[in-house]
Amino acid sequence: RPTGPEAYRNVKELRPVGNHALKEAWEGNLALKLHALLDSMKVKWTSTDVVRIGNSGESSAPVILWIGVMPASLSGNDGVVVASKCRELLVESNIADVDVEIRESVVTRSAGPKLLTSTYSSDSTVDVREPLTTTLGLPICAQSTPWVQGTGGFFITEGGNTERLLLNENKHFERKNDSQRRYNVRLFGDAAFNKHLKSIKAEIRGKAIIAQHQERRIRAVEGKNNLAANKERKKAQAELDEVKEAMEELNTFYQNVSTHWATPESRVLGHGYTEDWAVIEVDASKVDVSNFNGNAIDLGTHIPADEFTCMMCPNPRNPHSFVYPDDRLLRLKGTIPDDEMRHPTALDQNDDPCLMVIKHGNTTNLTVGRANDICSYARNYYNDDKAETSKEWAILPFDSKSGPFSAKGDSGSVIVDGQGRIGGLLTGGAGAMSSSDITYATPISFLLKRMQENGLHKPNINPVLTA
Repeated sequence: RPTGPEAYRNVKELRPVGNHALKEAWEGNLALKLHALLDSMKVKWTSTDVVRIGNSGESSAPVILWIGVMPASLSGNDGVVVASKCRELLVESNIADVDVEIRESVVTRSAGPKLLTSTYSSDSTVDVREPLTTTLGLPICAQSTPWVQGTGGFFITEGGNTERLLLNENKHFERKNDSQRRYNVRLFGDAAFNKHLKSIKAEIRGKAIIAQHQERRIRAVEGKNNLAANKERKKAQAELDEVKEAMEELNTFYQNVSTHWATPESRVLGHGYTEDWAVIEVDASKVDVSNFNGNAIDLGTHIPADEFTCMMCPNPRNPHSFVYPDDRLLRLKGTIPDDEMRHPTALDQNDDPCLMVIKHGNTTNLTVGRANDICSYARNYYNDDKAETSKEWAILPFDSKSGPFSAKGDSGSVIVDGQGRIGGLLTGGAGAMSSSDITYATPISFLLKRMQENGLHKPNINPVLTA
């Protein structure tokens, strides 16, 4: 009996809003009026998103004002009243074709030796090696809280300094004490490091199974000397030789990682200083000119190049702005203008205006999503019952089958488009589960402005090292 999406006749998917009268009103003062209305009714709301929610495969989808509330904080009857009042507010603003839906939702803030160089796709260690390289998506944690994990954002240098490398990351996961001005940051939390060791062992086990299969193929043609048998024997032997070589490389790699990276001290990446944003001063013994690729995302091997290209260019009417890099490294350059975030020129698979974006995170690795062209708002509640509301750049899943764009532990990941332009830094997401229906990010323009206001002189997002 099916239990996943196939169990339901109509599979729903989230889509960007596109052209609609609500966009201008929402970013005027309608969103603030809505929040005031919810507060006046004592609603413990957690997020307000504007999205299209439609059936997968259908060309059109209605615009929905999606209000997230704390679980078990609003009864069904009260929810009807709240939705009705919100609908009245929309109509007063001459927005009559938008429905209001309320859902239970929690906003989650997903918080030694020299790093390795990237390798060729033919290398058997290519996937297990990637988290230990200087490509973006580094799994990090504060040394004082190794159980709280996040993702390094992107590298910067200050002005023309080509020796002091900084790594931008999110503030919310790295320190327990705001008075703690300086803190060490580690590559891998405890759980993430153990998980990585297990993934290498799993790769070795998988190769061993393949080797046994090839040996059985060879035994099956023993004593046979016809053309077909000789071809089968030759092919099986070649594949057996290749997989044995891979097992040797993986075993050597496992021994290296478990020996040289095991202690927390060996994984200290650098130290950080924080205000509203945070940067890590990277230890020069970990990263230098010999292993630094600049800001680059390793696209890996899990999503084939043709499939990934189709996801980044889902509509044949778009000019092809994405070319899959020969070495898998998508190098970052420039930023996405705020105006293009709000008014994208490309089209998605439903012929709606949409900006396709990617990120490489600690938890969900490489994912493709669709950037919404209307901002969302998120609210977090603290122990003293005080609330903090923030404006967010919202990212939706690629489609109904792709799964969420992010999950806990991906916080801090840089989000970029197919040209390698930086759009923002992942901060969290809204949803009922550990993963998020909608991912939230801080736009890069706001982030760079805050860096300069807080004393980082001319942050350079295209760093080059000379030492």
